[in-house]
Amino acid sequence: MSNRLASATSPYLLQHAQNPVDWWEWGPNAFEDARRRDVPILLSVGYAACHWCHVMAHESFEDETTAAYMNEHFVNIKVDREERPDVDAVYMAATTAMTGSGGWPMTVVLDHDGNPFFAGTYFPDMPRHGQPAFTQVLQALSEAWTQRRSEIGAVADNVRQHLANISGAAGSVGDWQVDVDAVVETLAGEFDPMAGGFGGAPKFPPSMVLEFLRRAAGALGADSRVSHMLSRTVAAMAGGGIYDQVGGGFARYAVDRGWVVPHFEKMLYDNAQLIGLYARLGTELGDRVARESADWMIRELGTAEGGFASALDADSEGVEGKFYVWTPAELVEVLGAEDGAWAAEVFEVTEAATFEEGASTLQLRHRPDDTERLESVKARLLAAREERVRPARDDKVVAAWNGLAISGLVDAGLLLGEPRYIDAAVAAAELLWRVHVQDARLLRVSRDGVAGAHAGVLEDYGCVASGFLSLTQATGDATWLDRATSLLDTALTHFRAEDGGFYDTADDAEALVTRPRDASDNASPGGTSAMVHALVTAHALTGEGRYRTAAEEALGATSTLMTKAPRFAGWSLAAAAAMADGPLEIAVVGPPGPDRDALEAAARRKPGAVVVVADEAREDIPLLSSRTPVDGKAAAYVCRGFVCERPVTTVEAMS
Repeated sequence: MSNRLASATSPYLLQHAQNPVDWWEWGPNAFEDARRRDVPILLSVGYAACHWCHVMAHESFEDETTAAYMNEHFVNIKVDREERPDVDAVYMAATTAMTGSGGWPMTVVLDHDGNPFFAGTYFPDMPRHGQPAFTQVLQALSEAWTQRRSEIGAVADNVRQHLANISGAAGSVGDWQVDVDAVVETLAGEFDPMAGGFGGAPKFPPSMVLEFLRRAAGALGADSRVSHMLSRTVAAMAGGGIYDQVGGGFARYAVDRGWVVPHFEKMLYDNAQLIGLYARLGTELGDRVARESADWMIRELGTAEGGFASALDADSEGVEGKFYVWTPAELVEVLGAEDGAWAAEVFEVTEAATFEEGASTLQLRHRPDDTERLESVKARLLAAREERVRPARDDKVVAAWNGLAISGLVDAGLLLGEPRYIDAAVAAAELLWRVHVQDARLLRVSRDGVAGAHAGVLEDYGCVASGFLSLTQATGDATWLDRATSLLDTALTHFRAEDGGFYDTADDAEALVTRPRDASDNASPGGTSAMVHALVTAHALTGEGRYRTAAEEALGATSTLMTKAPRFAGWSLAAAAAMADGPLEIAVVGPPGPDRDALEAAARRKPGAVVVVADEAREDIPLLSSRTPVDGKAAAYVCRGFVCERPVTTVEAMS
């Protein structure tokens, strides 16, 4: 028997549509029902590819007895955190404040005004490792609600005030120009010199921090730590089990320090960023990983409408990682005895195993000299893997993550000479503009070409605008510039805070317990840093000073975070590094041919540079205005703040 979620558009909510729990979607009707019945609200937040969300669902939400208790004593709301990042942000802040940590599934209990008074993450179906069973938690909460309401009210008041303080705190507004040496010193102290990356297990790909290091390397050329942290980490990730050595693409994170065993879900936002990062490295490793991952993303996440799906699940046949891992015997079965033994050695698949049930992830720490044999083995393993039961796909299209995908594909397409990546980026952008943009406002998600009802948040505006600006540079089509600046103007009107920073939701968005505001980056760029990048690029293309001013003010409001917690401000730091160098604005103008190609290639390899290419001067993209060829030859105009050096016609003369 279906519950209310049967009419949802979110794949995550649809996963729970057959639960015996009488779920509601987030909305006023659920709160009204809780008031009418005088019961608390149980809010459960997760996402479709979340392994532990599936575990808790199987253990508790599919259990008739547990569901009956939930239905009698609570109004139960299920939220897809990817569809409603605003709701997730508010209650994750509460969960972290109340428990000291967070994660998904997130379980929060609220009063009738949405104030949280209890929070946690995964609860097992029976007591385990000192953790109470979910039913015990429910019984204690129901008893407290009926017998100790005043205590609950006091807790809720305290948490509400804490959330208000977090949201309203402007922080210390400082200079956006950070001390790069001090930031590098902090990062070096947290760097893992043996395995790469930062901190211990679990390890997440630090994509944005690595881009900051790449941009800072030029300014700190004498500091070998910068290049070492960058090169060691990208090599370790690409050689580890977190990278799909057969099909391309990265898993969300590694559960161990050495990147060996991933949490197998594969997210669009991770891969979109990593494709661009590896392409920008300009190395053999970077080119290979960028190409393999871009091909994987188009092949496995591409939707019929031209966008990109959100994720692939960690599980198949109810088992985490089963689709991706191999035993020595399975390698021999697919490849034959000789190639099977060779592959086991190359990919470090042993009887000791690195995962469960005698299976191992595939690692490729050292590429063999026989690359032809390696590619043959990989192709046969990929073909054999296609016969396995595939992980489920969360096929909703998220605006922000598709914006990241557009930017990543543009970088890969331009730097690797793959026009089909640009074509894929254009198709995704056209979908976003056609479906997600309505009355100059962004909608967060779509599915099967139909937009959902939820308003876009700040990260959607910043990432989509950045994607459109990337296409401006790739195609020379000023339409994308116009579309990007219209989104930025909307964001400046509706999201800006009094101190020059940004809120995560618009001023006319649904009112929650508090208006979320978080300048930090997580696995993907935060809304503030995404906006800063888009604003800086828009200024570089248009010369509009208000975009630069807004970027500087937003970074100034983030200055303390960048200095004290650089691992959580990598994208803001990358923007600051580019802004400290201008960033470079380069117009390459002249007839198509080898000379122009050489100038364009050199320009696009400059960290943080904004580059446009045209046959002749044009007025529809201001950076190209009055930029003409020199004596009929292709020329590069290198500018900062629209103040240009003399045009040059050779790569050697380009500063």
